[in-house]
Amino acid sequence: MRRRRSLLPLAATLLALTVTTTWTASADHVPGTGPDVQQGVVRSGDTPIGAAEVTLYRAGDRPGAPAEALARGRTDGAGRFHLGYHRPADPRAVLYLFAERGRGGPVGLAAVLGSAREHAGVAAVNAARVDEVVVNERTTVAAAYALARFAGPGGISGGYPGLQNAAAISHNLADVADGGVARVLATAPNGAETSTLPAFNTLADILAGCVDGQTCAELFRLAGQPGQPEPANTFEAAVAIAHGPGEHVGELFALAAVRSLYRPALPAAPDAWTLALRYTGNGHEINGPGNIAFDADGNAWVTNNYQYAADPRTSVCGSRSVLRLSPTGEDVPGAPYRGGGLYGAGYGITLDPKGDVWVGNFGFQGSGCPLDPSRLYRSVSQFGPDGAAKSPAEGWRSGGIVQPQGTVSDRDGSIWIADCGGRSVTVLPHGDPQAARRIAPPDGALVKPFDLVVDGNGQVWVTGNGSDSVLQLSPEGEPVRTVTGGGIRNPLGVATDSRGNAWVANSGVVPLPCEDGTPTGLADAVRDVTQRVPGASVTVVGPDGTTPDQPFVNDGLFLPWGIAVDGDDTVWVANFGGHRVARLCGTRLSACPPGHRTGQPISPPDTGYTFDGLSRNTAVQIDPSGNVWLANNWQTVPLQTNPGGRELVVFVGLAAPVCAPLIGPPQQP
Repeated sequence: MRRRRSLLPLAATLLALTVTTTWTASADHVPGTGPDVQQGVVRSGDTPIGAAEVTLYRAGDRPGAPAEALARGRTDGAGRFHLGYHRPADPRAVLYLFAERGRGGPVGLAAVLGSAREHAGVAAVNAARVDEVVVNERTTVAAAYALARFAGPGGISGGYPGLQNAAAISHNLADVADGGVARVLATAPNGAETSTLPAFNTLADILAGCVDGQTCAELFRLAGQPGQPEPANTFEAAVAIAHGPGEHVGELFALAAVRSLYRPALPAAPDAWTLALRYTGNGHEINGPGNIAFDADGNAWVTNNYQYAADPRTSVCGSRSVLRLSPTGEDVPGAPYRGGGLYGAGYGITLDPKGDVWVGNFGFQGSGCPLDPSRLYRSVSQFGPDGAAKSPAEGWRSGGIVQPQGTVSDRDGSIWIADCGGRSVTVLPHGDPQAARRIAPPDGALVKPFDLVVDGNGQVWVTGNGSDSVLQLSPEGEPVRTVTGGGIRNPLGVATDSRGNAWVANSGVVPLPCEDGTPTGLADAVRDVTQRVPGASVTVVGPDGTTPDQPFVNDGLFLPWGIAVDGDDTVWVANFGGHRVARLCGTRLSACPPGHRTGQPISPPDTGYTFDGLSRNTAVQIDPSGNVWLANNWQTVPLQTNPGGRELVVFVGLAAPVCAPLIGPPQQP
């Protein structure tokens, strides 16, 4: 049998804990006793699973820390269990259940109970306090996907906030109180509006065949990843699928028919076994989300192009608010925030080392808005960590800011701004608007600057959408070189990796609506695009400005716009068309599937990771739990009176986590 390396050795770890009877436990109590009680039932569909060994664990509180077994019991003939334990005093402690039928056997089911912590003033889903829980295939899939990135030799473990947020997000998929579908997944803008609900149920059915004793060998063979040992049980198989969602898709789909328990289910195999959720905040605020930045608690700060109006025929002016959503998609109390000169923010948003938030006011507005945007698109806005505006009512206007787009902080707290309408970059040294300085390279070297990023050496890379170029600046703001060639064509987003490389998303066709450009011109340029345009690609620029002879291309790169690098240095690309996100192998080949080269697609090369809940995406960003966030910026067929998209889309557990806030290159938590 071909050996495969496991992506998540959790099942083997749990087996070791239960077989050796050497429990990791606090000195002041014995596992299985205590004043707190956790009850529940283990089922497969509606069928109880008797004589199952159920263990309650506390996850390790830092990467690699061993999980602590708090209690163990066995289910009765009705599948019920009753566990006494001592509840951890730490409100951030994450608890989870693991049930196996026969020690070391192929059946392993899990449920995440969560934590009792307060998240940025919002009580997180406190499933740890649910007295009665159900452990079944649905809760297992939810646990496997949400916690896919938190495992090691000692079991589930991770630091704050990634682990806690992942636990809460699992409850957006499955309801552990009854083993059913969670409200977020079951209702709009998810539910019947996207394919995620039937995909989730189909994954549960794939596990059910093995739980019934029929398909385990085939499931483990198909779920296993190249170079890793095959999964040991159903939970580990689900985690392996979450890590390699594009592998053996059709063959895994066939296993779902063996024991169909959960409905609705997929009628045909998907492109990949991803699970994505759409978030809308309070339901009447998101309209044209442009970009996303995460704070130290994992909350998402989001720019918003337009005032909210549900009817696309209603003329809207620029949004005067910045959004802040919790990791589970609700408004943080007090959000959205207003003031500080906000108007029609675009792609520019960043957090500085103090936690202040900076937003570039591009001046987006729908056709028919009576306001003159030229009076409003010459500033950036500054907010404190609590959302209070720090900039004046007209925003910070120093340094010649014109139609600002990309906005980024360096580690010294200097704020760098791409002046899309000014052929320049503005820097606020140490965040001081009074010391603002305009950096203008020779005419023609930087036209329509859109995005910028700071690498590990403090150098700034700026894309020139209208000049087919990338400008490299020294940490002091002096132009170092202008990079052309290597396939750079109508570039938009730029991201840096841990090795100092700059990754550039080449749209190939998108003309930005700054200088003499208009949103109507942008819409005309992309309206009839039905397949990847010839210039759609990604270019990697080395620290010394060198580029490969040819850019990286595949059909996952449809109309590249946003780009991000995750904690494994793999590269994610959002598309302004095609309803897909692409993942590429980065320069750290050890983090890629065996045999992959830099730039080679990890997502399916013919499609990328598609999702029918995507529209026209600008930003892609990675949070501390390994979730991939995308901004549904425009409607697929936009009316220019009110073209904005209405959702953020979150692919659950698909990437390697990134520390937040992101200042400089990505770092693993």
